[in-house]
Order: sequence, then structure tokens, then C-alpha cells
Amino acid sequence: MTTNPYPQTLQDAILYFADKDRALEYVAAKRWPNGTTCPHCGSKDAYFLRTRRIWKCKDCRKQFSIKTGTIFEDSPIGLDKWLCAAWMIANDKNGISSYEIHRGIGVTQKTAWFMLHRIRLAMQIGSFDAKLSGEVEVDETYIGGKARNMHKHKREKLQGRGGVGKTIVAGLLERKGKVRTRVVDNAKGETLRPLVGGNVEVGASVYSDELPSYDGLEEFYTHQVIKHSEKYVEGRVHINGIENYWSLLKRTLKGTYVSVEQFHLFRYLDEQSFRFNNRAENDYERFETVIKSIAGKRLGYKTLTGKFVYYQLELL
Repeated sequence: MTTNPYPQTLQDAILYFADKDRALEYVAAKRWPNGTTCPHCGSKDAYFLRTRRIWKCKDCRKQFSIKTGTIFEDSPIGLDKWLCAAWMIANDKNGISSYEIHRGIGVTQKTAWFMLHRIRLAMQIGSFDAKLSGEVEVDETYIGGKARNMHKHKREKLQGRGGVGKTIVAGLLERKGKVRTRVVDNAKGETLRPLVGGNVEVGASVYSDELPSYDGLEEFYTHQVIKHSEKYVEGRVHINGIENYWSLLKRTLKGTYVSVEQFHLFRYLDEQSFRFNNRAENDYERFETVIKSIAGKRLGYKTLTGKFVYYQLELL
């Protein structure tokens, strides 16, 4: 029986990736498992310039580094710090704040915040190969602060029930399987039903609460409703799984991040979904999955901050 030569704990990772050559070799092996490939032209005919720690393509004659075309591109931060940050966010169950990364690896808080968002990009599920099947729970939740904790002038603008002024997140959970979440504009049927149709196999058993927006799913699914005004479980009819997931998500947002921007909320959803969907893996395996997904995903600071109107979601 051979032991895994790669680090299995955060302490192991810090020591292992402190060697710059070993960190470079590791990322190159995960990015190019079938041999070095030029990110500019796709050629596999490239040679390594050891003194500069970069490659040069023999076909297009362009030079490239291990960071070119990845979430690391244009970053002066060394791979040793990048890899340790990736390890922490991939494995800290309740997330990790930019201030913790700032203190832990010795970068500014602003840099740590930018790094975390770029790593979250590698965690994005992207296009789905297969739809959810079997038994699927569907539900929606509202992310935002409580009116009693808001400043008076903000509270006066809110009129309506508890969901007013909050961001709506819809979710689907395959029992003993994966979760998928998405920020939606509203909780109407024309929004939620297509979301179910695009992510759940026809014929699956779908469970929801009594929200009228889910009416009509029985045309394509075995749709059963649990009426929360009467009970929370009736045999196999319940949505406790997805509601437990919402609890985990809100614990992360409130306890670790305290407040998030509405524009960035989908990134935090990707982070939480990644850890949940890879919960059966050990720490190294989750980390490895992130590193294998770094290529083809660029996120510049201007793109991240953008010229958008932000609405801060106070989560206190």
C-alpha cells in the first residue's frame, strides 16, 4: 500500500509548498496532466526556461508562466501563498474571512479579499453534466438583514413582509447527492419552475413546500407538497435537507463574512456549494479539485469591483 506523497493537512501544505520548485511542479502537473500545453495556441511543443521559471512555445514563439490563463494571472503573490489560501477556503467548513487570510499568509486584507474571490471562481460548478435525479428537494430562502437591526432611515423604506429588501436564493438538493443554488429575481412560478426543469430529470420525485409557484411541476415530476402550516414531515415528504443547507449557508454568511455585497452573493453560494458537494472527500482531495479548475478562469480587479451599484446585505 503506497501512501499519498502530497500534503494531508494545512501544516503539511505550508511546508510542502514552501519549496518554490515543488509548488511549480505540483501546479503544472495538475494543470497539464497530459504534458505542458501552450495557453496561447494549444501546442504541446514548449520548453522550460529554468532561469526564468517560464515556458516558451516552439510554435507560436510566445512565452508563458504557470499563472498565464489561470486565476493566478498577473498576480505577484507567490504560489506558496496562493496554494495555502486555496487549501484554507476549500476546507474551512464555515468559510474563512479575508482578514484571517491577511493575518495567516502575510498579505494585505485587500489582497486577501481579491485572492478569495479568484479562488471562488475556480470553485464554480459551471455547466452541469447531469441533472439531479431520484428524490429532489426544492426551496427558496431570503438573504439579508433583519429590519430591527437596520438604521431608522433604511427601515422606513421597507414596506411589506419579512422578505422585502432581501435577496432571493433558490436551491435544489438531491438527497444523498449534490446541491445547486442560484440567485433569482423573484419567487414566482415563471422563475422557479424553469429552474427545476433545467436541473432535474423528468420523472424524478420532487418535494416542495406549499408555495403556489411550484404548482404545475406534477406534469413532469412526481411532485409532493409538505404543508408547513400543519407539519414538517410526512413519511418521505419533507424539505428538511435543503432547509438544513440554508442553515449552514446563513451560518457561514453571518458568522464568518458578517456582510456581503448583493452583487457578489453568487460567489459565496459557489463556495458553500463546492464544500457541500465535495463533503465526502478529504481535505487534500477538495484542494486538488480546486487546483485542477484554475485554468481558463480569469478575474481582474476592475471586473470584480466593476462600475455597479452595490446593495450591501447587512447580516447582523
